[in-house]
Amino acid sequence: MRQQPFPSFLITGITVLLFQLVFIQGKAQTTDTLSLKGTVIQDPRVEVLVMKHVRLNQMTKTIDGFRIQLYSDSGNNSKANAQAVYDEFLLKYPGMAAYLTFKSPNYKVRVGDFRSRLDAQRFLNEAMVDYPNAFIVSEPVNIQLIE
Repeated sequence: MRQQPFPSFLITGITVLLFQLVFIQGKAQTTDTLSLKGTVIQDPRVEVLVMKHVRLNQMTKTIDGFRIQLYSDSGNNSKANAQAVYDEFLLKYPGMAAYLTFKSPNYKVRVGDFRSRLDAQRFLNEAMVDYPNAFIVSEPVNIQLIE
């Protein structure tokens, strides 16, 4: 026994009906959602955890970022040389943060608090004129407040 195909008027009717349902539902979804109100049911401990997270973030003073290392040396005059590089940098770039650190056995001069490697690279391109051996290092940097 051979199946007879659906009549074309039935297929057309079903298509029109489906189109209307989709169109009506699409219209219903564009209603003003600001006027809708609902209740969120959650464990009260969730709010405690969120507040702990907020307090922890407020106490954090650094984020992962990048600095430019201008100088690193160990030896007899390394402290004096590092201080000279540090002072010279602050005179050339007065608005830029600079850090002179000692991590045994090296004195290091690192500058900047860059959030992205791209920002650090831009400054490195400028600083290479005065400091040809400078390079980018990854380390925690101070959070700069947006004014």
